Amino acid sequence: MRTLSIAATVLAATLAFAQQEQKTVETKPNNGRIDYIEFPAIDVAKTKSFYEQVFGWKFTDYGPDYTSFEDGRISGGFTREGKVTQGGPLVVIYARDLAATEKKVRDAGGVIVKDAFPFPGGRRFHFADPSGNELAVWSEK
Repeated sequence: MRTLSIAATVLAATLAFAQQEQKTVETKPNNGRIDYIEFPAIDVAKTKSFYEQVFGWKFTDYGPDYTSFEDGRISGGFTREGKVTQGGPLVVIYARDLAATEKKVRDAGGVIVKDAFPFPGGRRFHFADPSGNELAVWSEK
């Protein structure tokens, strides 16, 4: 009887795992959501180091010319293909402590291109990463 109970438990766990494995991007509630952001990078290693130091992002390298990142919520990549251009969409990153994050940006070699200013909902500043991509950081405070 105990063997039958164990077998039933193993079977139930296996079925549950198999159902989880079948959840692909097509079946997840991702339809219509931004799923991946890709940035050009003049120096992939330097750009990767910058985002690791400032924001703690995790990276997976795919050779010297491409690295993908995960920030805990969205994924993306940095590639040597393409050219850094100004005036495109602005990616805005949230930070609990705006001043501390601004210091980290400067210490890691980023350039503040627009000092902190108030906007409806909080304050933010804009920075350029080592490749020249402009992003912003905001906080409620």
